[in-house]
Amino acid sequence: MKKNLMALAFGLIMNGSVYAESVISLEVIGQHQTGVFAEGAAEIVAFDAGSQRVFKVNAQSATVDVLDISKPSTPVLVNTIDATSLGASANSVAVNKGVVAVAIEAVNKQDPGVVAFYDASTLSLLKSVTVGALPDMLTFTPDGRNVLVANEGEPNDDYTVDPEGSVSIIDIAKGVANAIVRTVDFKAFNGMEAELRAKGVRIFGLGATAAQDFEPEFITLSDNSRYAWVSLQEANALALIDVNLAKVLDIQPLGFKDHSKVKNAIDASDRDSRINITKWPVKGMFQPDGIASYNYRGDTFIVTANEGDSRDYDGYSEEARVKDLVLDPTAFPNAAELQKDENLGRLKTTLANGDTDGDGDVDEIYSFGARSFSIRNSRGQLVFDSGADFEKITKQRLKSEFNSNHEENGSFDSRSDDKGPEPEGVVLGTIGNQVFAFIGLERIGGIMIYDVTDPYNVTFVDYINNRNFNVDAQLADGSVNPSVGDLGPEGLTFIPAGKSPNKKPLLVVGNEVSGTTTVYQVMVKKLK
Repeated sequence: MKKNLMALAFGLIMNGSVYAESVISLEVIGQHQTGVFAEGAAEIVAFDAGSQRVFKVNAQSATVDVLDISKPSTPVLVNTIDATSLGASANSVAVNKGVVAVAIEAVNKQDPGVVAFYDASTLSLLKSVTVGALPDMLTFTPDGRNVLVANEGEPNDDYTVDPEGSVSIIDIAKGVANAIVRTVDFKAFNGMEAELRAKGVRIFGLGATAAQDFEPEFITLSDNSRYAWVSLQEANALALIDVNLAKVLDIQPLGFKDHSKVKNAIDASDRDSRINITKWPVKGMFQPDGIASYNYRGDTFIVTANEGDSRDYDGYSEEARVKDLVLDPTAFPNAAELQKDENLGRLKTTLANGDTDGDGDVDEIYSFGARSFSIRNSRGQLVFDSGADFEKITKQRLKSEFNSNHEENGSFDSRSDDKGPEPEGVVLGTIGNQVFAFIGLERIGGIMIYDVTDPYNVTFVDYINNRNFNVDAQLADGSVNPSVGDLGPEGLTFIPAGKSPNKKPLLVVGNEVSGTTTVYQVMVKKLK
């Protein structure tokens, strides 16, 4: 099966910035379909070179499905890891040298969860260990000596029980059978909430300490396995952890994106019946989900997919639309005009930030996510952001499908009021001497590709969207339409040519809404 929907290489000029002609592109060469619609039947994916298998989290059946991709054009489901006896569902999976690690949440999500280890070939359970509440993303350190898992510690829906977020470091240096768990918590920051807020770190849960409020989302590591950066998505921050010491060294606030600048323009309304990417008096919270890292000239650089997320529970919600805010008349003398649905009125914003002088009205408007990807140095300082690229590129490529949602075709502009294309996952791949970032757009779908070799000189490469917008996404029986392609890219993994079954670099993507796992071959056109 070969198709290359909307993956045309092109030269593009935007706001005076020249985007280079593509040096690589993606071509779909294989796909596994579950037929399951919008149930998370294909989420996080990991690859084991030894067995030539892809392990994918299937939240729909609370298992990890095992795909044989020894022939990448025909992925075959060969087995399933059923981890339900160890908890409620599998949330994430990682593989290293024939060992599969699976993060499993407890039946009561506020209780401690489990990380289970399996043999990648036999799928036999090797060991399970207890970790923190709601273990989600997990990863092996580059040296293979440790597994780190982000324990989100989300509150219950009534917001009456709020476990502490943490990172578990599982030492497997002496083998999985002798695994030792160390817990990195955030208790040292309790009592420092005011100081952290002043620096831009969001701490706002009902009666929550810093340790309760921080919810680790994603982890990336330095090449030498010594340091980990953890995205604290709701807090709009990164935590820097010393792996050897099992200690948080720093909380790095990510700041805010100024959407009043042309380079950071957004389309903020789903009720204006048009594409209107323009500047607005809004500050975007970066709030990354997926993060990755690489080394450039001796420093570690962190690549973030700036998805955005809000707290929206029965017991507490921070969400409000701009039209429902009481805007400060001095800060917003044109408030009545701004609050019209066709302008900013529909944009989702937070009630937890914005009243800077404590008088009860909103002095600054904050939106969720930055509709971009960014690169930061090891100290958390921003060195690159893709600005308005994602909306401008999708406008050019998919004008009639701009800011669609991921469950329904014919949904033009429906996400403009709520995080736009919503970049969620990012993975890096090295080809030759170049490093490429592959960023998945959760809503409209598709993969953005950038050359990030030099974090100070980043170039757009290509955009591919393997989605058929001309058919119904769901069939009458509730299953996914097999001809719709991919909906809702969630997890991505890059397979370098040296480990690839066909000796070509591959990108494997799990799509949670269409339940598809898609294998792309990276087509190399020219390299530096």
